[in-house]
Amino acid sequence: MRDLVELLQANPYPGRGIVVGTSADGKPAVYYWIMGRSANSRNRVFELTDDGIRTKAFDESKLEDPSLIIYHPVRTSGDDLVVTNGDQTDTIVEKGFREGCMTREYEPDEPNWTPRISSIIHPDGSFELSILKHDPNSAEDRCLREFFAYEGADAGVGYFISTYQTDGNPLPSFAGEPICVNMPGSDQVWEALNADNKVSLYANVDGTVTLYNKNK
Repeated sequence: MRDLVELLQANPYPGRGIVVGTSADGKPAVYYWIMGRSANSRNRVFELTDDGIRTKAFDESKLEDPSLIIYHPVRTSGDDLVVTNGDQTDTIVEKGFREGCMTREYEPDEPNWTPRISSIIHPDGSFELSILKHDPNSAEDRCLREFFAYEGADAGVGYFISTYQTDGNPLPSFAGEPICVNMPGSDQVWEALNADNKVSLYANVDGTVTLYNKNK
């Protein structure tokens, strides 16, 4: 098991990230954050909605291309909670987790081909994670869809997946299985994210939601 705070402190740009698991006192916990390198990506905040949250431009006058940065990262689907890094949230709520992911692919932002990362958390504590990414071994821009299903997590344990391994040009996609990490408090996660690149953090611990926005 890795230390999540140490991982984030050592990584200037994991991009968008999801951590699903159980808090140290045994409560279901989910974290989702966004980061940005461009002025357009950094010009965002998280805002509560009736069934989750949405991203919103902090300064509407400076919003450029909203297509890949404005979406609903978190929505409920019946008794399930869906958390993703893009508008595939809506597809999953409409079609189901696997079925929805099978109709989507990585983002069309060549040369990065940003992966779509998604999760669904069930009331019994089980959850699933998925990453849809550009197949590095394909010459035809095929999509590689990976799914990981967990029966639950022990107290203080979570599973972390992000869009990128670290900073770079082009940005290297996350590789391998979700990383088993400890589950620190949300304040610690927010402080561990790179100060220049972090934008917002969503924390849901046992149904209590806390939002962190660098733009206030």
